[in-house]
Amino acid sequence: MSLLTCRHISMAYEGKNVFTDVDFTVNSGDYLGIVGENGAGKSTLVKGLLQMKKPSAGEIIVGDGLKSTEIGYLPQQTAVQKDFPASVWEVVLSGRLNHCGMSPFYRSADKEDALEKMELLGISHLKKRCYRDLSGGQQQRVLLARALCATGKLLLLDEPVTGLDPIMAKELYKIIKRCLTELGITVIMVSHDIHGTLNEVNHILHLANGSQQFFGTTEDYLQSDVGKRFIGRETL
Repeated sequence: MSLLTCRHISMAYEGKNVFTDVDFTVNSGDYLGIVGENGAGKSTLVKGLLQMKKPSAGEIIVGDGLKSTEIGYLPQQTAVQKDFPASVWEVVLSGRLNHCGMSPFYRSADKEDALEKMELLGISHLKKRCYRDLSGGQQQRVLLARALCATGKLLLLDEPVTGLDPIMAKELYKIIKRCLTELGITVIMVSHDIHGTLNEVNHILHLANGSQQFFGTTEDYLQSDVGKRFIGRETL
């Protein structure tokens, strides 16, 4: 079932087109990797999918009862965010805010979900720790747990393994795959880690030179001219 569809969208930044005529569909159960050179518009596309920025042309359609406020989002971390002075429990539980409606209080269901996601990601023992005192890999797990608390259908990850060592990155990829298989959550991941991405995802969207260069299965991408050129260049 179609969960999210971009129909020939164009997006601009400061009055100039970042990309034009991007067209793809994400179905329930997909694991889509968005790749491409710096400046190709990946971050701008993320803002569009989150409805933080409107396309200058085309349309973004959500389906299967998905609401824009129900997209779990793991953003790129900034130095300020890494130094956030809150407990792990407070950070994870804040992912349930979109379920609270007009109520200023968390319900028992919110707390139970936060505990469940912490258990899934193996961070229950960090519950009372201060977020800023954690390692980079632990912080990413906390933020992923927070994102999972916000959604039951779609998870959007923006450079989730940036700054992590290879062992931590591999472990995070395993956790993301568990979210896909055990929770049935569809995943869209923006990444510069082309080899790690190709090992994980089943679909690829490649943006470059202001346009969509490829959209399709990972297997087809590996056989495509654009895929071979990009992978070869990244290997050098």
